[in-house]
Amino acid sequence: MSDSPFRPFETQLDEARALALLREAVAGADDGELFLERRRSEVLVFDDGRVKTASYDASEGFGLRAVRGEVAGYAHATEISESALTRAVETARLAVGDGGGTMASPPRATNRKLYQEIDPIAGAAFPVKVETLREIDAFARDLDPRVVQVSATIMASCQEVEILRPEGGLVRDLRPMTRVNVSVIVEQDGRRESGTAGGGGRLGLDGLLEPADWQAKAREALRIALVNLDAEPAPAGVMDVVLGPGWPGILLHEAVGHGLEGDFNRKKTSAFAGLLGQRVAAPGVTVLDDGTIPDRRGSITVDDEGTPSGRNVLIEDGILVGYMQDRQNARLMGVEPTGNGRRESYAHAPMPRMTNTYMLGGEATREEVVAELKDGIYAVGFGGGQVDITNGKFVFSCTEAYRVKNGKVGAPVKGATLIGDGATALQKIRALGNDMALDPGMGNCGKAGQWVPVGVGQPTVLIGGLRVGGSATG
Repeated sequence: MSDSPFRPFETQLDEARALALLREAVAGADDGELFLERRRSEVLVFDDGRVKTASYDASEGFGLRAVRGEVAGYAHATEISESALTRAVETARLAVGDGGGTMASPPRATNRKLYQEIDPIAGAAFPVKVETLREIDAFARDLDPRVVQVSATIMASCQEVEILRPEGGLVRDLRPMTRVNVSVIVEQDGRRESGTAGGGGRLGLDGLLEPADWQAKAREALRIALVNLDAEPAPAGVMDVVLGPGWPGILLHEAVGHGLEGDFNRKKTSAFAGLLGQRVAAPGVTVLDDGTIPDRRGSITVDDEGTPSGRNVLIEDGILVGYMQDRQNARLMGVEPTGNGRRESYAHAPMPRMTNTYMLGGEATREEVVAELKDGIYAVGFGGGQVDITNGKFVFSCTEAYRVKNGKVGAPVKGATLIGDGATALQKIRALGNDMALDPGMGNCGKAGQWVPVGVGQPTVLIGGLRVGGSATG
């Protein structure tokens, strides 16, 4: 007897009848599926010495899709019933018309599981979670008398998914997710600065509620805040930049990753369109998107079309070798799906999206990479950023950065922004550290109004000639 919290949707919708209606919807189409989802989430926020938010949300529904060529008909409903599905069939068929398409081959099957089938919300009692938040608050305040405000968050969710294919294949996936965040504000001589640390993954809450785990997060948040308390105005101008390992891979994700998604390249709106087989990065630069890393935030056993996730090499030794694909764009481009068809929920159609996107490391130590920086910025933490997919131009703000001269790390700087474009930045990589790391599990990615969890990573990287925006002349 399984102890999995998975509850099949057959109690609400007979599988045989659902399959018949799905086949009616995709008659004459190239592809399609019925995506059923049940989701539960809990968020607890302890702020300014009290429980500020305690929310629980539950939702369920289905999305029905019929695809023909470049057109897709999509209908969704919060009611999982035969009558609702019958109405959805009529809507989806409007895009297919009389058809004439040939149904694509189904996704390959997999028995691999990348995370446990658990409901992390039930992994700890509500009073235990609240008491843990109180302990985090007290611990962070006791670390330093300059701490004036603490905010701590515990998040847990469970997504149950079933994907029914026209040929009769049924894929089930239960996706847990947890995260703990700690933010602190410090004040000294009238100046206030903040620091944040957090992380999690497709795990239970038990490990994240251990004092050793959240105490480390609290200390890291305080460290960042105190660094910024002593920060000087950032210089401005074109200079070399060293990016730290791990979370700074968010720049790679935004500036390069989106440009390697299949839909942008099929439509030739990406800066990387038509460049397969050509050099797009400096020698030694290898970039992957890998949804198969166990328990990681961006990992998925199968994507939201039922395709098993993959370890996909995008750039190999500087040469562009592949794009991330969902089923529709892969078929139209004459290639295989890569397991990157993702959607925010049943109310959204899938599209090519990243999972865990990272750059492999080199042979130099971190110290050796920084020593090559004669006059520039060492950026360790990043906040928000923006990118234009069509040309890869990006703007990113640094949350922790340092001035470097003659290979020596100096004073922290505040207000630094990095400005450039992904294609040029890849070409200007001059050194790679041997310290590749993934982020601690806190990334979300937005595209076309849809948000999905992702992971990023990279080693210490030296990039020549980025424009740094700051408040001082450099």
